[in-house]
Amino acid sequence: MKAVIFDFDGLIIDTESIWYESFREIMKQEHQHELSIEDYSACIGTSSRVLYEFLQQAVPEMEEERMKELTNASYLEKASRPELRPGVLAYLESAKKNGLKIGLASSSGRDWVIGYLKQLDIFSYFETIVTRDDVEKVKPDPALYIKALQNLGIKGEEAIAFEDSLHGSNAAMAAGIHCIVVPNPVTSHMDFKDYHLRLSSMEEKELEAILKDFDLGT
Repeated sequence: MKAVIFDFDGLIIDTESIWYESFREIMKQEHQHELSIEDYSACIGTSSRVLYEFLQQAVPEMEEERMKELTNASYLEKASRPELRPGVLAYLESAKKNGLKIGLASSSGRDWVIGYLKQLDIFSYFETIVTRDDVEKVKPDPALYIKALQNLGIKGEEAIAFEDSLHGSNAAMAAGIHCIVVPNPVTSHMDFKDYHLRLSSMEEKELEAILKDFDLGT
């Protein structure tokens, strides 16, 4: 292996659980609509447009701009102190120690991603950061991962991707990258089928042990 490529939202920090709570609360408060975790999670890992189209179908009278305003305010209140998911920093340190290239591929916007990486003091670990601003199609399309591979100068089989969502894992696998899924509370129920390893968190297995497994062809 020559590189590791990380997703961002829900994988490096669990923004997804906070967003779900915000959307669930606002939909119930404004429209008496129960937004299930299954319906919300089906929209995770791709463009936010998918989520708003679903909400508009469920509640035709919903005003998108008002929903954005209310959910953004709720999110900012709940996410005042972002924290890395367990094991993330250890993986970054281990990747650096082992001479691996480190990339990031996210369906979110560049300003959103970089702002958090700098706030969490991990921006310097990444050799390339590819976001929705860099491609025409986001996950589950493999474009984000393909561009990350190009930027790192490696082939898909030389990298491991870490993902928390079904759309993300499908994108990584479509790009020919080994994929390890690390679901969060909002995505843990997803029916992941095409991946190489599933972890409850990055603390479950050290990166060096994973690298050894792949070197042995397991």
